[in-house]
Amino acid sequence: MGAFDFLVILIFSLIVLGVGITFSREKDLKGFFAGGGAVPWGMSGLSLFMGFFSAGTFVVWGAIAYEYGAVAIAIQWTMCIAGFLVGKFIVDKWHKTGAVTVAEYLRFRFDGDTQKVFTYLFLLMSFAYTGAFLYPVAKIISVSLDASIYTCILVLGVFMILYTTLGGLKAVMVTDVLQFVILLSAIIIVIPLALNYVDGVDNFVKNSPEGFFGLVNKQYSPLFLLSFGVYNSIFIGGNWAYVQRYTSVSTPKAAKKVAYLFGGLYIFSPILWMLPPMIYKVVDPNLSGLEIEGAYLLMCQKVLPEGMLGLMIGGMLYATASSVNGSLNISAAVITNDIVLKLKPNLSDKQKIQVARMATIFCGVFAIGVALLVPSVGGIVNVVLSISAVTGTSLYAPPIWSLFSDRLGKSQIIKITIASLLINVLLKILPMVIDWEGLSRAIEMLIGVVVPFTLLAINEMIQMSKNSMVSHQVNEIAKRREEVVETAGTNAFSLKVMSYSLFAVCVLFFGIALTGEDGWTWLVGIGVIIAILAYSLLKKANNVVKEEKEMIVY
Repeated sequence: MGAFDFLVILIFSLIVLGVGITFSREKDLKGFFAGGGAVPWGMSGLSLFMGFFSAGTFVVWGAIAYEYGAVAIAIQWTMCIAGFLVGKFIVDKWHKTGAVTVAEYLRFRFDGDTQKVFTYLFLLMSFAYTGAFLYPVAKIISVSLDASIYTCILVLGVFMILYTTLGGLKAVMVTDVLQFVILLSAIIIVIPLALNYVDGVDNFVKNSPEGFFGLVNKQYSPLFLLSFGVYNSIFIGGNWAYVQRYTSVSTPKAAKKVAYLFGGLYIFSPILWMLPPMIYKVVDPNLSGLEIEGAYLLMCQKVLPEGMLGLMIGGMLYATASSVNGSLNISAAVITNDIVLKLKPNLSDKQKIQVARMATIFCGVFAIGVALLVPSVGGIVNVVLSISAVTGTSLYAPPIWSLFSDRLGKSQIIKITIASLLINVLLKILPMVIDWEGLSRAIEMLIGVVVPFTLLAINEMIQMSKNSMVSHQVNEIAKRREEVVETAGTNAFSLKVMSYSLFAVCVLFFGIALTGEDGWTWLVGIGVIIAILAYSLLKKANNVVKEEKEMIVY
């Protein structure tokens, strides 16, 4: 990277940090952790998309795209299907509970002991997830600067802790939208330049390995795709950080739109994101080991001129960081709402916010520690897929089941969850202590899905035979939703911050275009579109405030 690339990254970093500082005015936990309960569904949907896809797209799925080709696209299409299924059947159930966090729901649906068990399990898994998400961000910077991966993890970890600590959920969501705009814009430029670098589409196809465009292979078989699709449906529908995106909007209908937007974006985005590392296979087919994790960025380095490369890296950096930010926010929410405030319920609003920020720092430090361990356990692909198979369905399926069934009691949900986790962990570590190759990716993922659902179904049939029903107080927290939703004026503030941020990004695009490098016409055109979008959001925000004032007058 050149000096201009560093300047672009620095400017974008200041924009992101500025958003966090802007939202540091949050004065209560509802605003800090749930956006006040009235976040626009479009913003929440884009945030869900960026928080989910950015966790491993560039590094995890990019590595698979480089090594195996189009199968990486097929894997991500399972996320598209999962998004629509979650939107159809699950999200409105979460919204109607009225809970700020899943932990709060568990307390009213079962009891405090159940909440504690799941809280501790979630925090343990969250540290692993967040550390795994932090690693790809550091990998991007490490490849760009040819710097130590460990140094990059430490520096980036501290920055993300600072940013999330300042602004809470709204800051995360607004910058998610910025990242989406920048990445979509940049990829539109990268793909044609990359194809031109390898002398066109025909030459790319001709020089690709045999079977490179197949949607399945031996390792990632149809059985794996089916199992991974079910896993994604549970993960998107039950992960505590993603549930937060459904509960932060104002109505169940808006919550459905959040999930549908997520699914819709995953129809075309996997093709866009995976083409650069696939094309790089033709450019340099000799990457091996952990080197393949950098295929995406290496392609960008080959074709993007100075300034535009910095723009892409900045977008990749903060898009992947979105997952870290979202995970830190929900982990801090759990510690604050469901641990600290249970011990000290009489804290003032100011003290609660201070606790929330300290909890964010605490979670961030643990995430840094986990990220530092990733290179020693075989790289990020192994870590992400193993964590998914072992924990995903076991931890999130039982609470989702309880949304639909009143036959699941507190003792059953705890036993089923722990038993599922133990069985999956045992099957993962058993090959390490005996002479056994272990399970294939497909079977490992399938067992991770089948075990908890089998136990839940057996329990349902047993309780049904006994005609057993569990009473709960979920309806009591649902009644509070109308009392905590923000005013339209407060919501308009988020739109204004987003608008001004997009204007700043627009200026950044025009500044890069002034260099006259290849692709400058694309930058000008995209900059104009961003400016129009920013103006539309500002106009909408002003109209919202105007309408609220007129209602007050009348």
